[in-house]
Amino acid sequence: MYQTNFLILILLLSIVFIIFMTGKMKMHAFFVLILAALGVGISAGLEPALIISSLKQGFGDTLGSIGIVIVVGTSLGVVLEKTGAALSMADFILKRVGEKNSSLAMSITGLIFGIPIFCDSGFVVLSPLNRSLALRSRTSITIMAVSLASSLFTIHCLIPPHPGATAAAGILGVDLGKLMLAGILISIPTAVIGYLWANTIGRKFNDNGSDLNYPNEDYTVNNNLPNPYLSFVPIIFPIILIALKSILLLFVDGSDGEFLFNTIIFLGDPSIALMVGLAISLSLISSWDKNLLEDWLDMGVKNAGSILAITAAGGAFGSILKATGIGVSIGNILAPLNLGILLPFLIAAGLKTAQGSSTVAIITTSSLIVPLLPELNLNLDWGPVLTVLSMGAGSMVVSHTNDSYFWVVTKFSDIKMQTSLKVFTTATLLMGLGAEIIIFGLSFFLI
Repeated sequence: MYQTNFLILILLLSIVFIIFMTGKMKMHAFFVLILAALGVGISAGLEPALIISSLKQGFGDTLGSIGIVIVVGTSLGVVLEKTGAALSMADFILKRVGEKNSSLAMSITGLIFGIPIFCDSGFVVLSPLNRSLALRSRTSITIMAVSLASSLFTIHCLIPPHPGATAAAGILGVDLGKLMLAGILISIPTAVIGYLWANTIGRKFNDNGSDLNYPNEDYTVNNNLPNPYLSFVPIIFPIILIALKSILLLFVDGSDGEFLFNTIIFLGDPSIALMVGLAISLSLISSWDKNLLEDWLDMGVKNAGSILAITAAGGAFGSILKATGIGVSIGNILAPLNLGILLPFLIAAGLKTAQGSSTVAIITTSSLIVPLLPELNLNLDWGPVLTVLSMGAGSMVVSHTNDSYFWVVTKFSDIKMQTSLKVFTTATLLMGLGAEIIIFGLSFFLI
């Protein structure tokens, strides 16, 4: 118990350190996160070799999983912006939903597109559209970003084919159809919580370092903008490819010899899908100029550099926390308690907060919960389904500085870290609690 309490203290002090150094001392987040990771490792008594290996592994794994997505997605955003396609899409949407409903439009978009695509990839893909809608509707980028990010995050934590929910369903023997149906029903009110919080609290944070925040300049319609339907293609087509891969893997075990199967699996990878989208976006250039193209792509790579560094550093910080065993220690303390459907939520929340990954939180919790299902009366009827959803709700609590998605949302939206903590992190807390309340209520009728 003493060791666990000490690790929790180290975690809290590291978060305070990150907030102080980035906010008060204005130190670059990359160096702050690396220093925080080293400090946690040394304070927890990890072997020097383990500290170094965990640091490198967390950094490398994060770059490996979303590095190409970030670079290509940033470049795609630059092309969509420079060609006017992003503004063309914004005009198209706002004419149909109204400027007052721009954040609602992005929240709904996140719910729909979040099913086949990971939340970090989805946010990168939709970020150019989100920024243009913020400019066009004169809506705070904080509101727009959190509205989109929260809906994508909800789907990511609750619904297959996302890895956490899918793996937990396999471990607990849950029918994927039932899980998807229940997950969709719960994700809608959960996303509403994030949307309402963003539009209520987000209005208080206007000075977020972004020139998109209530711009002073008048927005003028450009009649030379690309066709809106063609402008959507570089975004929609990659999402379709990713969706096809996800659907295929749900119903087909694998067929190495079939060309069509392997082609869909290849093109459906987010990195490849985004490259296809980037290639399509080049067709929107009205007058071809190789120097112009070189400048745009160069700008995309440069813009991605800082985001890559900070996101990977966040992964390194989370890897060190995982190496300390703090998440498992919290789970072991909570596991023996007779808390029913609340237990998987609390364990997953502790794991998520401690080490940053929602997927790791759900998978680890499912392994701890499996032998306890009969004792908790969660092994019959809808019990296993609600258990997976309860873990998913817990894996939302909370997204903060050790979560790579937190940094994707913060940096792609040009939001100050303190603002993101006050609006996005608190939104994930309320969303997780809200989802668990719904699940707790359903347990009285379904278990």
